[in-house]
Amino acid sequence: MSTPPAGPSATPSTEPSAEPSAQLVADLVAVARQVAVAAGRLVHDGRPETVGVAATKSSAVDVVTAMDLASEELVRAELARLRPDDGILGEEGGHVAGTSGVTWVVDPIDGTVNYLYGLPAYAVSVAAVLGEPAPGAWTVLAGCVHAPATGEMWAAGRGQGAHLDGRPLVVAPAPPLDRCLLGTGFGYVAERRRAQARVLAELLPRVRDVRRAGAAAIDLCQVATGRLDLYYERGLQPWDLAAAGLVVAEAGGVVTGLRGRPAGPDMVVAGSSERVAELVALLAGLDADAPD
Repeated sequence: MSTPPAGPSATPSTEPSAEPSAQLVADLVAVARQVAVAAGRLVHDGRPETVGVAATKSSAVDVVTAMDLASEELVRAELARLRPDDGILGEEGGHVAGTSGVTWVVDPIDGTVNYLYGLPAYAVSVAAVLGEPAPGAWTVLAGCVHAPATGEMWAAGRGQGAHLDGRPLVVAPAPPLDRCLLGTGFGYVAERRRAQARVLAELLPRVRDVRRAGAAAIDLCQVATGRLDLYYERGLQPWDLAAAGLVVAEAGGVVTGLRGRPAGPDMVVAGSSERVAELVALLAGLDADAPD
């Protein structure tokens, strides 16, 4: 793995007509990889025999561990050293603006409940974006999703393709919907779960099967890898989506929302273009994005 250059951040233009240079994108991918590996090593090697809950968020089952906090602290420190002019938006520490036009969008542990229980489906997600760090407003330039328990690393750069452990990824044409394997996830608030269960009950007879691994970034990357045909979920936050969404897009897949909207908290649907359109229409018909 190459080491990114030290020193001040490059300062890309944020004018809509300006396209970031290939070198800048490659440098940002290298930084994302380096930081994700360092955080992944901390998370994996430093996991105690019993993981405790440090805090909760949206509900009593939406947990934060001490390692979530430690991982994000490490990521912020590394990014401040490597890219001191950039901003950072982290799941645990919020948004700190920068001056370069680049913001890093970070999930220190995607799949915290899996981590809490010792299940291997968890990852560190690190992405670099231009513009406001929000789905629909940003341009994602680089991203890395690293799953330290399995050692797998997905990385992508805008216009430079997506890779799993150095192997190029291409989203394959999906089979008919009734033979598609779908991935999804659920929220942590009871009302949202009831609504998601209603949608799932309608979808399940119409597809091959559904998987729920508990880590949105990994699920999205599995679409790019060919281990899932389609993925949908309501409630994803910027740090869930940024890096993994770029992996899918750079592998030739589609990542979108419902009713002509971009992917975002209301809904994310990902996969090959023809099946995404079919699933989007089905989810819209089921009012999968209706208020809970």
